[in-house]
Amino acid sequence: MTQTAPVATQDAHATPPAPLRVREAQPTDWPEVVRVSEAAFAAGPYGHLPVGEERRRFVRDVEGRAAAGSVLVAERAGEVLGTLSIARAGTGPSRLAVADEAEVRLLAVSPTAQRLGIARRLMLAASETALGWGASALVLDTGDRNVAAQALYEGLGYRRTNEPSQPSQPGQPGQPGGPGVASEGRIPHVDYGLQLQPAPGVVVRLVRPSEVDAVAELSLRAYELEYTISGNYRDDIISVGERAAAHQVWVAVDAQSGALLGSVATPKPGEHLTSLPQSDDELDFRLLAVDPGARGRGVGAALTTLVIELARLRGLRRVVMNSGPQMVRAHRLYERLGFSILESRVRTVDPGDGRAPFQLLAFSIDV
Repeated sequence: MTQTAPVATQDAHATPPAPLRVREAQPTDWPEVVRVSEAAFAAGPYGHLPVGEERRRFVRDVEGRAAAGSVLVAERAGEVLGTLSIARAGTGPSRLAVADEAEVRLLAVSPTAQRLGIARRLMLAASETALGWGASALVLDTGDRNVAAQALYEGLGYRRTNEPSQPSQPGQPGQPGGPGVASEGRIPHVDYGLQLQPAPGVVVRLVRPSEVDAVAELSLRAYELEYTISGNYRDDIISVGERAAAHQVWVAVDAQSGALLGSVATPKPGEHLTSLPQSDDELDFRLLAVDPGARGRGVGAALTTLVIELARLRGLRRVVMNSGPQMVRAHRLYERLGFSILESRVRTVDPGDGRAPFQLLAFSIDV
């Protein structure tokens, strides 16, 4: 079974930590990933148990785990303080994940960096990574003695999916001595799962290179159906490939057929798309588009809910966006989801193409 490294609870009165960055591990990080993982597990509730050779090889095979999905690190001033791996179902590191689920493995925080919220940051980043794949859920397991990790997972909304007293059985996945097993003894474990997708029948994920042209066509259809589009704005709408390279383009697809239903653009973590945000704890988005043939299925709500969820996963305070006065259908959606007009950022825009100046509205919602 997977033994999760110990996760300390946070002290509400602790001094705020220095800026922390969570990112995908690079090959130069791999030795530090191994060091942090081994130190964290040795200091944990099962650190007194012998470590099997298969387990040792599994922890040290960072390259293999990266190939099976992704390895994330939390670093501060260049020092790796925590790590976890995310595996796709059906790959070697995965034990619990099936179908389109993803699995968290080897969450570990350096014993010298406890109580800084690092494990929580890593877990939230894992959710965003899995959402980008289009995963339906994240699953994981941890030892029954690791109560700090259990409290973390449950605080993040994970639900138990087995009885905590159920041990791994010899000869079954998770058996002692197999990959991911901490010791030669049988360790009772607790399994957890977290649903990721915002709406039934629809899968949201990052756009794939093969879909860029189709998303551009879909977006243009959606906007031209109801609005008069200027040449510059048209060029902006169809620049999906450039937007995906510089920022993020998310799509909604039909869960059964895979047909494209809609799209929205968001910034990469730590960045902005526009000049609308006035602080680093605001997330902006733009170019929400729903294929005219998919209206009425909740696609726009699913994509907007995704944006709100991204802000939460990144620890941000607010979502903001601009919208033209003619986009009444979209305004109704935003208001239904809890957005309100941000009067202080409404501004007059002169399009400069012969059309009359107009008020560019601003909407916001606190996360």
